[in-house]
Amino acid sequence: MNLNDPQLMRSIIMDHYQYPRNRRECHDHDCKSVHMNSESCIDDIMVYVKLDHNVIKDFSFTGQACTISTASTSILSELVKGKTLGEAKEIISEYRKMVNLESYDAETLEEAVAFSNIGKQANRIKCALIGWDALSQIIAESEE
Repeated sequence: MNLNDPQLMRSIIMDHYQYPRNRRECHDHDCKSVHMNSESCIDDIMVYVKLDHNVIKDFSFTGQACTISTASTSILSELVKGKTLGEAKEIISEYRKMVNLESYDAETLEEAVAFSNIGKQANRIKCALIGWDALSQIIAESEE
Protein backbone atom coordinates (compact mmCIF):
# COMPACT_ATOMS: atom_id res chain seq x y z
CA MET A 1 0.00 0.00 0.00
CA ASN A 2 1.35 3.40 -0.94
CA LEU A 3 1.57 5.41 2.29
CA ASN A 4 2.33 8.52 0.25
CA ASP A 5 -1.05 8.50 -1.47
CA PRO A 6 -3.43 10.61 0.65
CA GLN A 7 -6.36 9.85 -1.67
CA LEU A 8 -5.93 6.11 -1.11
CA MET A 9 -5.73 6.60 2.67
CA ARG A 10 -8.82 8.81 2.64
CA SER A 11 -10.77 6.32 0.51
CA ILE A 12 -9.96 3.47 2.93
CA ILE A 13 -11.14 5.55 5.90
CA MET A 14 -14.31 6.70 4.15
CA ASP A 15 -15.14 3.18 2.96
CA HIS A 16 -14.91 1.81 6.51
CA TYR A 17 -16.91 4.75 7.85
CA GLN A 18 -19.70 4.54 5.29
CA TYR A 19 -19.79 0.73 5.26
CA PRO A 20 -18.41 -0.37 8.63
CA ARG A 21 -17.57 -4.04 8.86
CA ASN A 22 -18.93 -6.04 11.78
CA ARG A 23 -21.15 -3.26 13.12
CA ARG A 24 -23.65 -5.33 15.06
CA GLU A 25 -24.39 -6.61 18.53
CA CYS A 26 -23.25 -9.97 19.73
CA HIS A 27 -26.14 -11.83 21.32
CA ASP A 28 -24.04 -14.88 22.16
CA HIS A 29 -23.68 -15.31 25.92
CA ASP A 30 -19.99 -16.15 25.36
CA CYS A 31 -19.21 -12.67 24.03
CA LYS A 32 -17.15 -10.38 26.21
CA SER A 33 -18.01 -6.71 25.92
CA VAL A 34 -16.72 -3.34 26.99
CA HIS A 35 -18.26 0.12 26.74
CA MET A 36 -16.03 3.01 25.69
CA ASN A 37 -16.80 6.69 25.30
CA SER A 38 -14.96 9.91 24.75
CA GLU A 39 -15.39 13.22 26.52
CA SER A 40 -13.89 15.08 23.57
CA CYS A 41 -15.95 13.55 20.74
CA ILE A 42 -19.32 11.88 20.08
CA ASP A 43 -17.73 8.44 20.40
CA ASP A 44 -19.82 6.09 22.51
CA ILE A 45 -19.32 2.48 21.47
CA MET A 46 -19.74 -1.05 22.74
CA VAL A 47 -17.18 -3.59 21.56
CA TYR A 48 -17.96 -7.32 21.57
CA VAL A 49 -15.40 -10.11 21.30
CA LYS A 50 -16.04 -13.83 21.19
CA LEU A 51 -13.07 -15.95 22.19
CA ASP A 52 -12.45 -19.66 21.75
CA HIS A 53 -9.31 -21.00 23.39
CA ASN A 54 -7.55 -17.61 23.21
CA VAL A 55 -8.50 -17.12 19.55
CA ILE A 56 -10.71 -14.20 18.52
CA LYS A 57 -13.61 -15.90 16.77
CA ASP A 58 -15.68 -12.75 16.37
CA PHE A 59 -15.32 -9.01 16.87
CA SER A 60 -18.16 -6.55 16.48
CA PHE A 61 -19.19 -3.13 17.70
CA THR A 62 -22.20 -0.86 18.03
CA GLY A 63 -22.87 2.72 19.00
CA GLN A 64 -22.34 6.22 17.76
CA ALA A 65 -18.89 7.35 16.69
CA CYS A 66 -17.09 9.82 14.47
CA THR A 67 -15.52 8.94 11.14
CA ILE A 68 -12.10 8.16 12.63
CA SER A 69 -13.43 5.96 15.45
CA THR A 70 -15.84 4.07 13.22
CA ALA A 71 -13.30 3.44 10.47
CA SER A 72 -10.46 2.42 12.79
CA THR A 73 -12.69 0.04 14.76
CA SER A 74 -14.06 -1.43 11.53
CA ILE A 75 -10.54 -2.07 10.25
CA LEU A 76 -9.55 -3.54 13.62
CA SER A 77 -12.52 -5.91 13.49
CA GLU A 78 -11.22 -7.38 10.24
CA LEU A 79 -7.60 -7.49 11.33
CA VAL A 80 -8.07 -9.53 14.51
CA LYS A 81 -10.66 -12.14 13.56
CA GLY A 82 -9.02 -15.54 13.69
CA LYS A 83 -5.97 -14.20 15.53
CA THR A 84 -4.72 -15.41 18.90
CA LEU A 85 -4.71 -12.96 21.79
CA GLY A 86 -0.93 -12.74 21.44
CA GLU A 87 -1.19 -11.88 17.75
CA ALA A 88 -3.89 -9.30 18.51
CA LYS A 89 -1.67 -7.72 21.17
CA GLU A 90 1.13 -7.44 18.61
CA ILE A 91 -1.21 -5.77 16.08
CA ILE A 92 -2.35 -3.33 18.78
CA SER A 93 1.26 -2.62 19.74
CA GLU A 94 2.23 -1.84 16.13
CA TYR A 95 -0.83 0.41 15.74
CA ARG A 96 0.05 2.34 18.91
CA LYS A 97 3.60 2.82 17.62
CA MET A 98 2.22 4.18 14.36
CA VAL A 99 -0.22 6.54 16.10
CA ASN A 100 2.64 7.77 18.31
CA LEU A 101 4.73 8.43 15.17
CA GLU A 102 7.26 5.72 16.05
CA SER A 103 8.67 3.06 13.71
CA TYR A 104 6.13 0.30 13.06
CA ASP A 105 5.52 -2.72 10.84
CA ALA A 106 3.14 -1.56 8.09
CA GLU A 107 2.65 -5.11 6.84
CA THR A 108 1.18 -6.16 10.20
CA LEU A 109 -1.33 -3.30 10.12
CA GLU A 110 -2.64 -3.79 6.58
CA GLU A 111 -5.42 -1.19 5.99
CA ALA A 112 -4.90 0.35 9.44
CA VAL A 113 -1.92 2.20 7.93
CA ALA A 114 -4.55 4.60 6.59
CA PHE A 115 -4.23 6.24 10.02
CA SER A 116 -0.46 6.73 9.75
CA ASN A 117 -0.79 10.52 9.97
CA ILE A 118 -3.30 10.60 12.81
CA GLY A 119 -0.51 11.22 15.33
CA LYS A 120 -0.06 14.67 13.79
CA GLN A 121 -3.63 15.51 14.84
CA ALA A 122 -3.52 15.25 18.63
CA ASN A 123 -7.25 15.85 19.01
CA ARG A 124 -8.02 12.76 16.87
CA ILE A 125 -5.69 10.27 18.56
CA LYS A 126 -8.30 9.21 21.14
CA CYS A 127 -10.79 8.67 18.32
CA ALA A 128 -8.32 6.47 16.45
CA LEU A 129 -7.61 4.41 19.58
CA ILE A 130 -11.04 3.92 21.18
CA GLY A 131 -11.82 0.53 19.60
CA TRP A 132 -8.23 -0.60 20.05
CA ASP A 133 -8.32 0.38 23.74
CA ALA A 134 -11.54 -1.61 24.13
CA LEU A 135 -9.91 -4.72 22.67
CA SER A 136 -6.85 -4.21 24.89
CA GLN A 137 -9.14 -4.11 27.92
CA ILE A 138 -10.96 -7.29 26.88
CA ILE A 139 -7.63 -9.06 26.29
CA ALA A 140 -6.30 -7.95 29.70
CA GLU A 141 -9.47 -9.17 31.44
CA SER A 142 -9.30 -12.49 29.57
CA GLU A 143 -5.72 -13.08 30.67
CA GLU A 144 -6.46 -12.54 34.38
